[in-house]
Amino acid sequence: MLTILGKPTAKNGTFCDGVSRRSFLKIGGMALGGISLPGVMRAEAESQTGSNHKAIINIYLPGGPSHIDLWDPKPDAPKEIRGEFAPIKTNVPGVEICELFPRMAQMMDKFVPIRTISDADGRHDAYQCMTGRTFGSRQPPGGWPAAGAFVSKLQGPVNSAVPAHVALMYKTGNRTWGEPGTGGFLGVPYAPFNLVGRKARSSPDNMILQGITLERLRDRVKLQQAFDSFRRDADTTGLMESMDVYSQQAMNILTTSKLADALDLSKEDPEILARYGESSEKFQRDGAPPMIENFCMARRLVEAGARFVSLNYSRWDWHGPDGMNFPKSREEFPRLDQGLSALVTDLHERGLDKDVSVVVWGEFGRTPKINKNNSRDHWPRVSCAMLAGGGMQAGQVIGRTNRKGEYAEERPVKFQEVFATLYQNVGLDLNGTRIFDTAGTPQYLVDQGIEPIHELI
Repeated sequence: MLTILGKPTAKNGTFCDGVSRRSFLKIGGMALGGISLPGVMRAEAESQTGSNHKAIINIYLPGGPSHIDLWDPKPDAPKEIRGEFAPIKTNVPGVEICELFPRMAQMMDKFVPIRTISDADGRHDAYQCMTGRTFGSRQPPGGWPAAGAFVSKLQGPVNSAVPAHVALMYKTGNRTWGEPGTGGFLGVPYAPFNLVGRKARSSPDNMILQGITLERLRDRVKLQQAFDSFRRDADTTGLMESMDVYSQQAMNILTTSKLADALDLSKEDPEILARYGESSEKFQRDGAPPMIENFCMARRLVEAGARFVSLNYSRWDWHGPDGMNFPKSREEFPRLDQGLSALVTDLHERGLDKDVSVVVWGEFGRTPKINKNNSRDHWPRVSCAMLAGGGMQAGQVIGRTNRKGEYAEERPVKFQEVFATLYQNVGLDLNGTRIFDTAGTPQYLVDQGIEPIHELI
């Protein structure tokens, strides 16, 4: 892992363990793969097929947020179901969401709540939100690729300075909340290039390069010394057979300003950045930090050339004996409301709303009935998601749960249907695309019979 420090802050001008998020960016090995930057370049050389720059931003809420308290309020249900929050009207007639989302309510015509995701496998991890597949499903040799790996493989990079598949996924105390997926049977070159991290005790081989600022990224000698220190796994497939060529190209990623500029939030218009609200660098127990500025970072990465950006945001598992469901909702919901509305507003103002798709979701929903701790437990039977952009028919709700929010009464939706919609938004051919796994078996982007959500197309 290569740690790159940004500009010193105005407050202290120094780098230390408490360095601000704007000045602390990690650029390093592929998540779960340990591949170096030359591997990224190898992937580019193998798949120069991209044309139109369409993209996906995948925002994962670790821990399973409450569907009822977010975007599927049940005001007519008994008190032990409806909870402490009232619904508010939106600018779409007949659509109501939680009162703690006033900004989104005023622009609901730009969003699509999905209220009936009904095939969560119930595991506390990011796997289904990254791949669409259930963890226990039949695995091809090498495993299922993350969705961004398919996009990277089939469409290639937009330019040589920014990997097509990137992540802003923090390593979390609960390990599975910080995993952005892998390249699966497509191979390590298509795994997400993770741009943030956490110095985990379990990863002593992470290389930390101190003192390299954004201004010094063009110092090729320093950078070469850094690359010389990276751990490189043995490659029996010939991936690194042109190491000198790809090392040179890899250096271009860091010595070209495009990626560095995208990661440097000090270059963002302060008024635009302020829309997103204030982030916190504090990790939420075993979850991720509530870094709302990463929503802006994701948009900047897309503008710089990324095709698929995944990020984990805060921690949403609040059902313990401390009874924090409603107090934590009052803390987290307004921040998510501000950040998500800012992101979608940015996309529309920049003319990206037809090209960039956004999905926000967690691994499952929450029990309709409030438990003895005044919280909600795990509820895989139904959960929710929020979509925006991608040229989709926004301003409508997909699905309806029953009066108590227990199950899908109309239009159950599968995770893979959401991914099928996202793939179609970026121009992938669901029916005509098949890729052979390492055993020579043809595989598809989604299971056969799965189609995009037709109401959105």
